[in-house]
Amino acid sequence: MALAGIRIIELAGLAPAPFCGMVLADFGASVIRVDRTKVAMSLDTLARGKRSVALNLKTPEGVAILKKLCVKSDVVLEPYRKGVMEKLGLGPETLLKDNPRLIYARLTGYGQSGPYATAAGHDINYLAMSGLLSRLGRHGEKPHAPLNLVADFAGGGLTCALGIVLALLERTRSGKGQVIDASMVEGAAYMGSFVWKSRAIGMWEGDRGQNMLDGGAPFYDTYRTADGKHVAVGAMEGQFYQQLLHGLGLDAADLPPQMSMGDWPELKRVFEGRFAAKTQAEWADVFDGTDACVTPVLSLDQVSAHPHNKERGSFVVGDDDESPRPAPVLSRTPADPCLSRDPAIGQHTCEVLQEYGYESQDIERFAAAGVVERSIPGAKL
Repeated sequence: MALAGIRIIELAGLAPAPFCGMVLADFGASVIRVDRTKVAMSLDTLARGKRSVALNLKTPEGVAILKKLCVKSDVVLEPYRKGVMEKLGLGPETLLKDNPRLIYARLTGYGQSGPYATAAGHDINYLAMSGLLSRLGRHGEKPHAPLNLVADFAGGGLTCALGIVLALLERTRSGKGQVIDASMVEGAAYMGSFVWKSRAIGMWEGDRGQNMLDGGAPFYDTYRTADGKHVAVGAMEGQFYQQLLHGLGLDAADLPPQMSMGDWPELKRVFEGRFAAKTQAEWADVFDGTDACVTPVLSLDQVSAHPHNKERGSFVVGDDDESPRPAPVLSRTPADPCLSRDPAIGQHTCEVLQEYGYESQDIERFAAAGVVERSIPGAKL
């Protein structure tokens, strides 16, 4: 796999950092998640392919172990607020001094500088600060966040993974590591570059929900079908729009021009009436094989059974669940996701510490002193 041989230490967190670690693990990196001790269960649902070490970072020995793991690895991925790692004596200046090739990725909401650097927040806050939330939602309604996808995962975890891969590539030339300051505010804003840069051509002159791509256009929206399901319509181009009208049994001569924005509300009502006359499956029969850009809105329970997704193997089934196959697909070194159960906290403590040079008697001593924890999945305690 593309990242085989790369060793990554991921400090346990929620959502964006675990996703970043999972992406890297899917493509072959050895990712070790460092968990806290005395935690009943992990809330990390993105632990595919990782191993878990449980350390008590309130002890000098636990901090020393973590330092050794970090210094002898390629990447450190930490999701803490600014200053937390420095208080442990494990900031980037310290670790890079011991390992100049180390890549130290800091994934936070607001970044490592600025008045909000130490402030708490979540996806919706970062999305708001990026400017994008102001553009999301229906006309006449308040701004609406699309799950926690844009800042946490796209602008956070995925952007951070890109930064790590870029730093690894650069290291092959310079031989040096570096610090990655991954801000979810900035990552979300960067994901919205099209919105920012297309303002110059007038694409966002209308209020929220009244533009072509935000639910204002009748040919770029979702519609309810006769069975209470929905279809998605994206027929922007003229030739695609004509095929949409043909499938709906409509004549363009009887309708206002496609780009007459003042007539969009009435045209949308016409489309609503037409789509409500057939079931989702019936509309699939009408539009499959055409370029009308009409597709069913599939539920999470339906996607893997759809013929297109099924043929491509777009979803994989593991011991715990069904989930998307890693993307993109590389022709020579594709991802090979681990399909076994996610690791229990401390499941690999002994195994990993031995790999990093600790002897069995050292690990036993650490365990007895509460410096580390070991877990045997399925064991009766």
